[in-house]
Amino acid sequence: MRRKGLVAVAVLVPVVAISGTAWALRTQGSARETAQEFLTAWNRQDYPAMRALTVDPPSDFDEWYRHFRTDLKLSQADFEITGTRGAESEVGFHAVLKGPVSWAYDGSLQLVEHDRAWRVKWTPAAVHPRLKTGMRFRTVQVKAEQAPVLAADGTRIDTASAPGSVQQLVEGLKERYGSRLTGTSSARVELLRGSERVATLATADARAGTELRTTIDLRVHRAAADALEAVRKPASLVALRPSTGEILAVANKPGGFNRALLGHYPPGSTFKVVTASALVADGMTADERVSCPAEENIGGFPFHNAGFEEFGTITLREAFAHSCNTTFGRLSVDRLGGKRLAEVAESFGFGGPVDPGVPAVRAQFPGTKDETDLASAAIGQGRVLTSPLNMATVAAAIADGSWRAPRLVDAALLPKTAPRKLEPAVVRALRTLMPAVVSEGTAAGVPFPAGTAGKTGTAEYGTGKEPPTHAWFIGYRGDLAFSVIVEGGGTGAKAAAPIAGRFLSALAKR
Repeated sequence: MRRKGLVAVAVLVPVVAISGTAWALRTQGSARETAQEFLTAWNRQDYPAMRALTVDPPSDFDEWYRHFRTDLKLSQADFEITGTRGAESEVGFHAVLKGPVSWAYDGSLQLVEHDRAWRVKWTPAAVHPRLKTGMRFRTVQVKAEQAPVLAADGTRIDTASAPGSVQQLVEGLKERYGSRLTGTSSARVELLRGSERVATLATADARAGTELRTTIDLRVHRAAADALEAVRKPASLVALRPSTGEILAVANKPGGFNRALLGHYPPGSTFKVVTASALVADGMTADERVSCPAEENIGGFPFHNAGFEEFGTITLREAFAHSCNTTFGRLSVDRLGGKRLAEVAESFGFGGPVDPGVPAVRAQFPGTKDETDLASAAIGQGRVLTSPLNMATVAAAIADGSWRAPRLVDAALLPKTAPRKLEPAVVRALRTLMPAVVSEGTAAGVPFPAGTAGKTGTAEYGTGKEPPTHAWFIGYRGDLAFSVIVEGGGTGAKAAAPIAGRFLSALAKR
C-alpha cells in the first residue's frame, strides 16, 4: 500500500510541471485579431505598424503600400475582414477603393505562429491576390472632352474669336462651373509586369461634360462694343432684359478689368431714380410743385445744381428731368429720412448679394449720419457705391415693374431669388419722369430712338474745389435696360448719354 501511494505521488509531480510548461508556450491572441490590427493600420496608412505585425518583412515593404495608393491614385481605401479559412490561418478581407476608378476586390492574409504570436506571412499577394514580385499597378485616364460655353443663340463663346469682354466672362464661368463643363474622365486600372499589361482589373466610363448656355446676346453685345469704340477713357456698357433679369451684353473698354460688374462707383444723379421712387411711394406725384434753387444749404453744407442753374418752382417731373440736386437733397430730408430712403434702396438691390454666375460687387447704401449725409446720398454722392450692372437693374425695375436679380446663366444654377414688385404708383410716375430726361431734360440734345427713357448722372469723386467726375447714363427702351459709365468722363449728358444713343440706334437698325 505504501508503494502504491509513493508511486502515485511521484507521478503527479511531472504532470503538474508539464501542464505549466504548456501554458507558458501557448500562442497569444488569434490569427483574426492580428489580421484586424494589420488592416486597421492599413486603413490609416500606418506602414510601420503593419511591418511590426509581419514575419520578416522585405526591405521595400513600405514602398509596396505607398505605390499601391499612388499608382491607383486613391483618395480613399478601406479594408475589412470577411472571414477565416484553413484552421483560421488564412483571413479574408474586402477592399473598397475610391479614385479615378472606384472599385473593390477580395483578398486574404496568410498568418503563422511566430515567437508565440500570430504574424502575417507576407508576399505581394497580401496587397492584391494577383500581385507578384516584378508587377505593379497603373491607372490610365483619358480626359473627357470639355463641353462648350454658349451664347443665348447657341454660338460658342469659349473660343479665341469671341469678343474680349465675353472671354472675360467665360473665364469666370469656367472657374465656377468647371466640373459641369469638364465631366468625368474615363479610366482603367491595369496590372503590369514591367511595361507589359497583364490584365485590366477595373474600368470607369467617361461622363461627358454638360454645355453651359449663357444669356449673352451677341447682337446686343456687338452693338455695345461698337458704341464704346470711339471712347478714349475707361468705360463700360451693360445691358439686360428687364422681364427676366438676363444679362445680354457686358462690354468693357479697355479690357483687363470687368468694371461693368466689379467696378464700384458713386452713382451720382442716376440714384435719383431710387430717391424719386421713394418720394412717389410716400405720396408725391410727378406734377407736384417743388422748388429748384441754384443752391441750398442742407445741414450746414451748400448743395448746388450743375452750373448753378436755377429753375425756380417747377414740377417734380421737371426737377427730375433737369436733375436738380437742391430739390432732391431738400426733399430727402423733409419728406423721407435716412431709414426710409435706405428701405427703398434695398428694394432696388442695394445692400443685397449679387450673383449672376460670375463675380460681381454689391451696391452699398450705408446708413446716413445726419442731414448733410442724407442729402448727399439722395443725389448719389457721399458713401453710396454701385456698379454699372447694379444700376442697369434699377432702370430695368422701372421698365418691368419689378426688380429682378441679374443673371448670366440659367436661373436653376443660381441661388433662388424672387422678383420684388414695385408699387404701381411708382412705376407710373417714373415712366413719366425718365422719358422727360430724354425729351426735355439733361439728355435732350442726344439723338435717341423713339421710346427711350433714361437718367443722366455726374458723380464726383476724389477731392478738391472742382473734383473729377464719372459720367453715367442709365435707361430702358422696350424690354431692354442698360447702364453706361465713363470713368473721369465729365458729365453724363456729354460723355455717357451719347454712347447709349449710339448703342440703341444701332440695335434699332439691326
